[in-house]
Amino acid sequence: MESCAASTAGRRERKKQRTREALIDAAFQLFQAKGFEATTVEEIADEVDVSSRTFFRYFSSKEDVVLTFQEEQFATMLDALAARPASEPVMTALRNASVSVIRACENGDYGFDPERFGCLQQMMETSPAVFGSSLEHGQKKQAEITRIIAERMGLDPAVDLRPHVAACLSSCALQSAFELIRSGVAKSTRISEVLSEVFDALEGGFD
Repeated sequence: MESCAASTAGRRERKKQRTREALIDAAFQLFQAKGFEATTVEEIADEVDVSSRTFFRYFSSKEDVVLTFQEEQFATMLDALAARPASEPVMTALRNASVSVIRACENGDYGFDPERFGCLQQMMETSPAVFGSSLEHGQKKQAEITRIIAERMGLDPAVDLRPHVAACLSSCALQSAFELIRSGVAKSTRISEVLSEVFDALEGGFD
């Protein structure tokens, strides 16, 4: 039988999670309505009827709120990559995993919110702060991608550079897709379609 202390702790954790989710929802609604730069932490907190101090218990900045969605996206991509058939070449596996997850974000599959993803895409295109934070986030995740690729290739990343190169190319592919859309070079505005074209170029080579 659950003890009174355990029950209280469980309720406390559930309340914290609800507050965190409410802050994320309020932030994205304001980002979509006003833009990232014009939205303040105070406004986000007010929407949830909490103080700015409470906001900073959950997030270090507005950028940190944005990255929560990317963290979910990245974790799903790693799972998708690990599940790809061992017979697939590395770049093909990276392509299939990355494009499938981005398409899921666009279509609202696997629990992703397509409106939130659309808001993120808009901020990536218009906000240097969000774009820069996203790049930094991707760089910090390189080691995890490298590890999975190295296991897939049966290589030791401490002595073989190929897993590192493949991981870098994967991260650069997504960044390039956002940049191509932001700059107006891409014909499509769907990240999944542009990302697929970027991988076409990577797999086809440049010489």
